[in-house]
Amino acid sequence: MSETLTLARPYARAAFESARAGNALGAWSQQLNFAAQAVSDARVRALIGDPRLGNAELAGLLLPPYDSADSAFAGFLNLLVENHRIALLPDVAALFEEFKREAEHVLKVTVRSAVEVPAAQTDAIKFALKKRFGRDIELEQHIDPSVIGGAVIDAGDVVIDGSVRGRLARLETALTQ
Repeated sequence: MSETLTLARPYARAAFESARAGNALGAWSQQLNFAAQAVSDARVRALIGDPRLGNAELAGLLLPPYDSADSAFAGFLNLLVENHRIALLPDVAALFEEFKREAEHVLKVTVRSAVEVPAAQTDAIKFALKKRFGRDIELEQHIDPSVIGGAVIDAGDVVIDGSVRGRLARLETALTQ
């Protein structure tokens, strides 16, 4: 996994720089996600390396229908195909999204809880995290029954564990020390 990320990072950086130079971060994000989903499909994956399919045809398969074959994004796909790196597209797209969020001063936060967090509490969490980190918050919720109660907030390098499970673990540690 880390090897693929290492290989994908320069391509993601190049895509990001090209998109930023063209003031098209949103468009490139959509195009990369489309191509990454296409590469993730088993039928398309089977075509990678097929000698009956030329580089241009393979790149064309991954091009969104609304994009032209002479666009900057098509050139990027052709570069990936020529360098035999097209299978890295899902990692390239994920890294591109990280670069994009960083440039837009957005922090991706994951909230794990035993039940769905109501909208009012979600807004309060976003407000508090925005105040703490000084960035816009992109919040994603995950239901995890093992949390038991409360929530675990994962904000990149910072994890705030307010779950019942976490409290029980801290209590166990305190009692055994």
